[in-house]
Amino acid sequence: MSEDLLVQIYNAFDPKRPLEPDSPFYVDCHAVRGQENIIKEVGRSIVLANEPIYQLYTGHRGVGKSTELRRLRRYLEQNDRKVIYFEATDDIDEIDVQYTDILLSCTRHLLEDLWHYADPKPLVNWLRSGWEYSTDLASAKIDFSGLRQAEQISMFTKLTALLRQAPSIRQKIRDQLDLQMESLIKTLNYFIVEAQQSSGKELVLIIDNLDRIGLVSYGNDKTNHDRIFLDHSMELGQLACNVIYTVPISLVYSNRASQLRAIYGNCSVLPMVMVRSPNGTIHQPGLDKMKQLVQQRVGQFTDKALVPEVFESNAVLESLCLASGGHMRELMQLVQTALNWTEQLPIQRQAMLRAVAKGRDDYRNAVDEVDWERLAAVAQTKRIPNEDDYRGLLFNRCVLEYRMMEETEDDFRAVLWHDVHPLIQKLEPFQRAVERLQKSNVPPPIYRFSLSGSSSDEDVQNKLAIMQENNPDWKFVPDKPKPGESKAFLAIHKDVDERIYQGVYIIERTLTEIFDQLL
Repeated sequence: MSEDLLVQIYNAFDPKRPLEPDSPFYVDCHAVRGQENIIKEVGRSIVLANEPIYQLYTGHRGVGKSTELRRLRRYLEQNDRKVIYFEATDDIDEIDVQYTDILLSCTRHLLEDLWHYADPKPLVNWLRSGWEYSTDLASAKIDFSGLRQAEQISMFTKLTALLRQAPSIRQKIRDQLDLQMESLIKTLNYFIVEAQQSSGKELVLIIDNLDRIGLVSYGNDKTNHDRIFLDHSMELGQLACNVIYTVPISLVYSNRASQLRAIYGNCSVLPMVMVRSPNGTIHQPGLDKMKQLVQQRVGQFTDKALVPEVFESNAVLESLCLASGGHMRELMQLVQTALNWTEQLPIQRQAMLRAVAKGRDDYRNAVDEVDWERLAAVAQTKRIPNEDDYRGLLFNRCVLEYRMMEETEDDFRAVLWHDVHPLIQKLEPFQRAVERLQKSNVPPPIYRFSLSGSSSDEDVQNKLAIMQENNPDWKFVPDKPKPGESKAFLAIHKDVDERIYQGVYIIERTLTEIFDQLL
């Protein structure tokens, strides 16, 4: 067998290469991703809206967001929009980012792409006035003497490069930008409006890779993601054009998610391909999509049968697909690792096992000791609590998100759940944590509170209203008062699964008179 074929197949599974809309490798997976559709959810909003919109788009890193954003770009261009797409990681340090960095990057790309449609001089003058004579930032001085217009524009590239590559003066540059941000946005908007009028096209700015911004907790239940996208949402939402910001998936599950929705509208999420159902059984349509993804790439270079000529058996192929958890980049990496252990096709079971073992080792190193118990809890409940520690596991892909749509005659709803990455599930520390949880597992508590016999009806209602306001996810069911009590209530979770589970606990307490109210 030619070594060239192995090289071709190996590079077809490059995990870092997004696909263009017309790529023969592309497989439409929206049916096994909760019917997620970036064209409907984001593209149509831009096409239909009379005013600019600011949209958030998220999903796990490597799940295929960049590929979907490229499809969105083509759709918008076909609908007569001018689209500027760029990867923010060209300009920012993803482990140390502030809102100023993002807006400076936007300015650079807008200027480079649109200076033929609008006069760039006001923006160049803004840069000159703020930076050419800076005494505090000697290494960030911008010298405009003798430069042609195109060279003057390139000074924005110099400034973003300094911001990314010079940590010693990074904060000083940000402080200077922060002081001048209002004037920068005003000047930039004049430029954007002129460019749109000159080109006759509405502008859409797509900023990719912001989901890679590392998670930093500051205490008081606030993170750097909150500071960028919420505390500075006013600045991010002032550009005079449509903007799509990619954001870390953990941000969507913070306790400020309702604020995100109020500011940016619906946040579109690209979930995993559902290769297993919530109960752990194989979801055949999702598994078939992952196998099709492999076939599309291999089939471009050979007519060999996928099984048994490229993969030794269907079991080998399916094991790799299931081990990925429905995560595109994970599958790419697993196949490449298996090919590292393959001298000639087909890929053998031993090569597959080595690839899975390597993936498990990588994830073992990503899990802190205190996280095994949290992962065991996620595996049992299929949910992540609204806490920073759990959001960190989501951000690091130790926990994956899945969605499916349930449709009835009069309803259409998304069912969301989470699960531990399959590569983690066979690690011994995780399995021991699951065993400990199962041994200690008891029905979730029902909280009972009562009011004294001297309480007035008004006092009862006021206290009940306070309890309901502070516990919006719980319902309050009357309980039989004990001697000395005027009223008694049980706080019971609204979620149907929780109610059924707690129902066992209620029967054990012989509170059958309220069991009907639980269901």
